[in-house]
Amino acid sequence: MKTLSYFTFLFLFCHTLFAQTTFIFTKGLAAGPCHQYGREALYTDLLVHQLIQGKLIAPSEGSTLATDKNGKAILWKSVQADTANRLRDASLTNGYVYLTYSSSEEKTALLQISGHSGLFFNGVPYSGDMYRYGWLFHPVKLKKGLNELYVRVGQGGRFQGITAKLIFPEKPVAISTADATLPHIVLEENDEFRIGGIVLINTSEKALKNLVLRSNLAGKVMQIYVPTISPLSTRKVSFPFSPSAVDQKGTVECTLALLQNGQVLDEKKIQLTALSNAEHHSRTFISKIDGSVQYYAVAPQAGGHKPGSALFLSVHGAEVEAIGQARAYKPKDWGTLVAPTNRRPRGFNWEDWGRLDALEVLDIAHMLFNPDPQKIYLTGHSMGGHGSWYLGATYPGKWAGVAPCAGYPTLMGYGSADGKIPESSQNPVEQMLLRASNASNVIALAPNYKASGIYILHGDADRTVSVEYAREMRKVLSTFHNDFSYYEYPNGGHWYGDHSVDWGPLFDFFKWHSIPKAQEVDTLNFTTANPAISDHYHWIGIEQQAAPLAYSNISAKRNASAKTISIKTENVRILKLLPEAFPKDQSFKLSIDGQEVCSNCKTENEPLFFTKNISWEATPKPGPQQRNSQRNGSFKEGFNHRMVFVYGTGGNQEENDWAYQKAVFDAETWYYRGNGAVDLIADIDFNPAAYLDRGVILFGNASTNKAWPKLLAKCPLQVNRGNIKLGEENHVGNDLGVYFTYPRPDSKTASVSVVAGTGLAGMKAAWANQYFAAGSGFPDYLIFTAELPKEGSKAIKATGFFDHNWQYTKIDEAK
Repeated sequence: MKTLSYFTFLFLFCHTLFAQTTFIFTKGLAAGPCHQYGREALYTDLLVHQLIQGKLIAPSEGSTLATDKNGKAILWKSVQADTANRLRDASLTNGYVYLTYSSSEEKTALLQISGHSGLFFNGVPYSGDMYRYGWLFHPVKLKKGLNELYVRVGQGGRFQGITAKLIFPEKPVAISTADATLPHIVLEENDEFRIGGIVLINTSEKALKNLVLRSNLAGKVMQIYVPTISPLSTRKVSFPFSPSAVDQKGTVECTLALLQNGQVLDEKKIQLTALSNAEHHSRTFISKIDGSVQYYAVAPQAGGHKPGSALFLSVHGAEVEAIGQARAYKPKDWGTLVAPTNRRPRGFNWEDWGRLDALEVLDIAHMLFNPDPQKIYLTGHSMGGHGSWYLGATYPGKWAGVAPCAGYPTLMGYGSADGKIPESSQNPVEQMLLRASNASNVIALAPNYKASGIYILHGDADRTVSVEYAREMRKVLSTFHNDFSYYEYPNGGHWYGDHSVDWGPLFDFFKWHSIPKAQEVDTLNFTTANPAISDHYHWIGIEQQAAPLAYSNISAKRNASAKTISIKTENVRILKLLPEAFPKDQSFKLSIDGQEVCSNCKTENEPLFFTKNISWEATPKPGPQQRNSQRNGSFKEGFNHRMVFVYGTGGNQEENDWAYQKAVFDAETWYYRGNGAVDLIADIDFNPAAYLDRGVILFGNASTNKAWPKLLAKCPLQVNRGNIKLGEENHVGNDLGVYFTYPRPDSKTASVSVVAGTGLAGMKAAWANQYFAAGSGFPDYLIFTAELPKEGSKAIKATGFFDHNWQYTKIDEAK
């Protein structure tokens, strides 16, 4: 599916974004390879190691950056831009390019780099534009004299060179339209207001407050108050507009104005398209993940929508927009197709927050189209083929049919742009980190596919995603599944036309399948790695694991005539029977792992819970202070519930600068990867009551972040200057970094995730935000030294999981 022209448009559009003076970097110094970032908490970066230690020396031609593991010197060499202003060199793969700019005065500017995976500007980290979208702008403060940039270049095959420029805009505040998230205007629904998303750029050193964003579409004016835009930062915000005056198909112009205290700071025009509800179109919504504007696309039902029809969820491939995905399908007369976005064309590979995006859109589609709940189908292409394998294995009972097209099963086997999840390790520390990635492994979850009919479609000449992946999954399914179809398209490459996804036999296969009602299924087998991701299948569920994020399994048999249920479990501490297990007016006998637990059980309107301590017994639902199916860890869970970033201001100047810069860096990365938006709040301004049930990402330690006692007073892991206390253990030093999570004490669902250090070196060692890479594993806590960028797992002091009461125990720890 060809979508590159869309991103080319974005890149070109950025050149006309501001009235400006521009400086283009055309020469620099390159050195590499010297770093490795991937889908795990561990990373190595010899340049960052020196930067943390304060030993990074400005390079010169032929000077040595570092020595690699084979004892070979990594040398700096000159690079010159080509005619397209791209800096290219073989040494830049997994390397750095050093750029400089001499400023006659202290001032602010916009740094725009494309093709990189991250950078340091005067020692401050910034996000990367590794996909070359071209609309990522970094507001930076230039100091008088020499300004230094170390630009990190990422994985091998995608590298096409970087472009770098400094832009000096005439206005300190601007609306950027290049990365707008906009719906189509559906003429039959033009009486309702719509929501769009737009980027605001603040190149000033002051926070922008009391902002209003005003839209004017065909004379209909709407406005909304905008959240505070932090100094030297960008933020994507929502705005409403009214299409009620639009009465014909075509392109219409909408004017956006940004105002502060009634004064217009900037004004831009955007183009919107009006069409009929019989045409493929895009719709927007406010995401529960972070409050940002997201969109999904619709291929409407032929002949008009009919309640009780089928619903098809189609997940797109890498670099493919959701609207492009939907347009590959001709309308079906028996159902509606919806295509979520994965938060970006690459996003999260349909895992982590990409998974949540798919579920959000599925819920919205249920409400909007009112489909037959037994006729819900899942399909996708390429990365979306992986998404189909992943979502299909993760949520058994949700899909009548699953159809991966040109898909790879796991991020261990294929990996994509962020690399692969390591498959195994003999190192106990690395094994613990991989355990936190267990939910990504669909091979281990494969028995869950028995809940759906499976149709595998793959071109036999596919050079992008080899057909061997399809053959592997055919072999896996053949050992237990009796309802799957497999077809290799002759001479088919990765994309051989719209029938790469819109394949008649595939939809015929779907038509033959429906989801059985829970009360109709007597034999169930369910596996999960994390109940907070997936906790039940029809009438059985796992509420709490014995070992968090290890694989858990329930197999259950129900005999309606004998009125019995027999269950076998693996790695389950609390299981649940849902009301569909038996009619609520009938009693039944329950045995678990060979033990008769009750002889006169009855289900009512709520699940029944059973806990294994020494033996199984009926118990109440576990309280929110325990691990459960709503809050189960790991570190990444804190980013799920409209998180707020709370940075410390109670330290010295360097510590406070680190906290704010790290918060901005993570917010910028979240925006780029997830089309997202985050509230940045100083610790002194954080009032828990004002942010109820929202996840909190806390930057700083108990000595530097004044919000710590409000959130983490009872946490078994405490971080102060010079010391980390984990239970009764003390880790001493000023060079320790840590990531950890703990339940927010005033919420039943939200968590606090902490990025901290015992000193500046430890804090800087936590610069890397690999937690935004799909499938990466971060246990409940990870303590490391500032040697991590050089030594990898050898620098890990402790990592593991808290127990079911969120207390520390050595039983589930690796060192």
